[in-house]
Amino acid sequence: MTAPNSLDSLWLTEAVRLREAQAGPLDDQQASRQARAAGGDFATRLQQRAHWLAERDGMLAALRRWKQGARLALLALALFALASGAGLAFAALGGTPGSINVFRAVGSLLGLNLLLLLAWTLGMLLSRHAGASLGQLWLWLSGRLARDAQAVQLAPALLLLLQRQRLERWALGLLSNGLWLLALLSALVVLLAMMATRRYGFVWETTILGSDTFVSLTQRLGTLPAWLGFSVPDAETIRASGNGPAGLDDARQVWAGWLVGVLLIYGILPRLLLTLLCLWRWHRGRQALSLDLDDPAYQHLRERLMPASERLGVSDAAPARLHEVPRPTAKLAEGSALMVALELDDQQPWPPAQAAQVADAGVLDSRESRHRLLEQLTQNPPARLLIACDPRRSPDRGSLALLAELARNAGQTRVWLLPAPAGQQLDTERLGDWQDALQALQLPGHTQAPMNWLESGHD
Repeated sequence: MTAPNSLDSLWLTEAVRLREAQAGPLDDQQASRQARAAGGDFATRLQQRAHWLAERDGMLAALRRWKQGARLALLALALFALASGAGLAFAALGGTPGSINVFRAVGSLLGLNLLLLLAWTLGMLLSRHAGASLGQLWLWLSGRLARDAQAVQLAPALLLLLQRQRLERWALGLLSNGLWLLALLSALVVLLAMMATRRYGFVWETTILGSDTFVSLTQRLGTLPAWLGFSVPDAETIRASGNGPAGLDDARQVWAGWLVGVLLIYGILPRLLLTLLCLWRWHRGRQALSLDLDDPAYQHLRERLMPASERLGVSDAAPARLHEVPRPTAKLAEGSALMVALELDDQQPWPPAQAAQVADAGVLDSRESRHRLLEQLTQNPPARLLIACDPRRSPDRGSLALLAELARNAGQTRVWLLPAPAGQQLDTERLGDWQDALQALQLPGHTQAPMNWLESGHD
């Protein structure tokens, strides 16, 4: 199982809680026993219980598929970001062949990025649960790619878990800023490649603004890049570019350095810093993630998982369909064998003659005896278990559920359908019902005592 308090463990616990809130309580008798046997505090036992239920009901496999879909969605968004960044660079270099309108280029490279960056910043400051649009798109794509009925509660459970530490904003912000950073880096690479392989002249054009406005704006935008060594055109170069593309190589290089510096300082650097900030907050907040143990749904389980005194018996009705579960989690005692009988009357003598190495658990005829044996098997599961049943009784759901629970806590299990007492005959139809029920449980049923198998492990 995943380590207690890991993100996956907490996530599954929240998903199971949401599922039970929507569909009603799950059959968790075996899960609760496993959680009690594992020990730990209440939060740890909640996670143990949820992991067992998730593995039994397919939610654990659905989580793996959801994460696989999330990785595919992230890859698709990354490829889209790379293509979008290249598109921004081509749009910036477009227009008149061989010339670049410097301020249209700046607008193409930074305009949409700055608008969305401003919107994200305002959302972080003004909204309690800010979510980046690219992050929401990623969540939607992850769910679509999973396409699993068991994954319905996974995305809501993840958001609810993260919202307790206000961590969802940093997780989605990390994704959004990271994708924009990738797009702008792609734009920078394409921009440098195009300017390195083609000759461009730089020009600015206007109808209503004067040249002094462009001189002032260009030099102000170049102030911060100049601190990092990027070139800034002087006033004469800027004015000359207003009359047509700058034809001198020196002027081209100055303008190219200025454009790259503006993209780096006002586009890439803010996104890089915000990505690192979101990553730092994500790692810091992830360590503080925990369950809301005051939630009524969890408080309802406290007495069951942390009992003040042990509850006895099986109180819930057996489910209509019994689930397949993994082998027992505790280490099997090599060569150990145990036999037990289920609700025999005085006409059926017990125990039969057995070898010394075969232990007898007696007759399970009360809630207390069933509970004691299940707790014992949870701690020390035998390698072989023989369960004797009276086929004169109907194979009701309660008996079948108990057989399944006993079988879950043994390496191998066989069911012995006892012969009728002297002077009586078995009802063949009822015997057939037992055989059908045991076949559905995938438990071998025998009308002859399989004592050789119980004693030696083979027939």
